[in-house]
Amino acid sequence: MDFSFVIVYSSSIVMKTAVLIPCYNEALTIKKVIEDFSKELPEATIYVYDNNSSDQTVRIAKEAGAVVSFENKQGKGNVVRTMFREIDADIFVMVDGDDTYPAEEVHKLIQPIIEEKMDMVIGDRLSNGTYYKENKRPFHDFGNNLVRGLINHLFHSNIKDIMTGYRAFSRRFAKCMPVISDGFQIETEMTIFSLVYRLNVKEVPIVYRDRPEGSYSKLNTINDGIKVLITLFDLLKNYRPFFFFFIISIAFTVFGLLFAIKGLGNLSIGWIIIGALLLMTSIILVVAGIILDATKNQTILLFEQNLNNYEREENQSKNVILEKK
Repeated sequence: MDFSFVIVYSSSIVMKTAVLIPCYNEALTIKKVIEDFSKELPEATIYVYDNNSSDQTVRIAKEAGAVVSFENKQGKGNVVRTMFREIDADIFVMVDGDDTYPAEEVHKLIQPIIEEKMDMVIGDRLSNGTYYKENKRPFHDFGNNLVRGLINHLFHSNIKDIMTGYRAFSRRFAKCMPVISDGFQIETEMTIFSLVYRLNVKEVPIVYRDRPEGSYSKLNTINDGIKVLITLFDLLKNYRPFFFFFIISIAFTVFGLLFAIKGLGNLSIGWIIIGALLLMTSIILVVAGIILDATKNQTILLFEQNLNNYEREENQSKNVILEKK
């Protein structure tokens, strides 16, 4: 696969960069997005992954000079999974095709990857207020704040913008992250994955602008918001299983005690049996949480070992390239 080159300052290693644009019916804006990023990153290869568009997105993207590929399974998460699998680069920039994220901001995202060895750099739309000023959908503000608050509380973090679609990734992030989500939950999944596996993450404030007139969002505030929340709690179950099952066990314990007390007060064997079953279920849930938490910790250790092996192989490959030069 052909790539242009980005030179890393103070290094003899040449790094490849790729701009990834997942698209679904973005004919109105995709040309401008491609041209803007081509101007800012003339050495980069720009990839448009079309997700069953019914308009002229594909034709316009090809004419604008992008490398166009396809993902037939509907959903942004499915597109991102395919992009990460198929594209080989050292720096990945992911941006939406709706022209809401200015291309001139891309250097803020790339530099921490190069100079600070960050794994993911998040384009923060919220800190400088431009998202709240430009966004015309109040429920989106509520959803952003709700998800951000939950993640920061549950995972002990201080991420300011969870849902932004403007991000840059190192090679090891793109190649090591298992994408599970199929839709707009992908940004939430990326954020939680980086927190749990202690990857290097940085946020940089960026300017946000609303979609141009005639362009419309594919994000359904209610349906996609519910999917994000379901994904969040599913990831909580996977990444903090003891906490997840302990909370559920508390509910079983409370109801178990209520039923047992009522049964003892009325001398009712039925209520006592129900209370005992609920209390036993509570104990089982706690035990399951302990076992799953131990398994999760082993998974993190295995990931760390695989990451170390990945880094060692990458360094060996770079050394071979330098020796050949």
